[in-house]
Amino acid sequence: MEKKEFRVLIKHCFLMGKNTVEAKQLWLDDHYGTSAPGKSTVIDWYADFKRGRTDTNDAHRSGRPNAAVVPEKIKQVHKLVLADRKLKLDDIADIVKISKGSVFTILHDHLSMRKLCSKWVPRLLTVDQKQQRLDDSESCLAMFQKNRKEGWTDCIALEGNYIDE
Repeated sequence: MEKKEFRVLIKHCFLMGKNTVEAKQLWLDDHYGTSAPGKSTVIDWYADFKRGRTDTNDAHRSGRPNAAVVPEKIKQVHKLVLADRKLKLDDIADIVKISKGSVFTILHDHLSMRKLCSKWVPRLLTVDQKQQRLDDSESCLAMFQKNRKEGWTDCIALEGNYIDE
């Protein structure tokens, strides 16, 4: 189970009037064994509920703001990759002046790109890209059928020998 689900169970025990020992031993340990939260966690949450806390979500934590993965840097990385899809992470990091890990996060999490045959490509195609692929495929199929009707023979490689159809 996840932490939030255990917190809901602890809150349920608190609202039922159970003490921390009963909640830990009789409810959590008996049903969830080693995956149950520790004694101090149960005590801390009981204290929070006694002070009037009703929410079981994580509290917001202050911390150092992320200076590397910001919209300006994301746009800059996106422009670089569109200009040259064969750029390496090191090269992008040097140009943008951020770490390789931040470049990787931007490319994978924010731009949904991955490296394929030494090129950065989007994981999902846009509607326009899908339509372009469909149009290209149809024109290739039409060319293939036209060439076949004109009497061109296709060669098929079969175990190193070429035979005509």
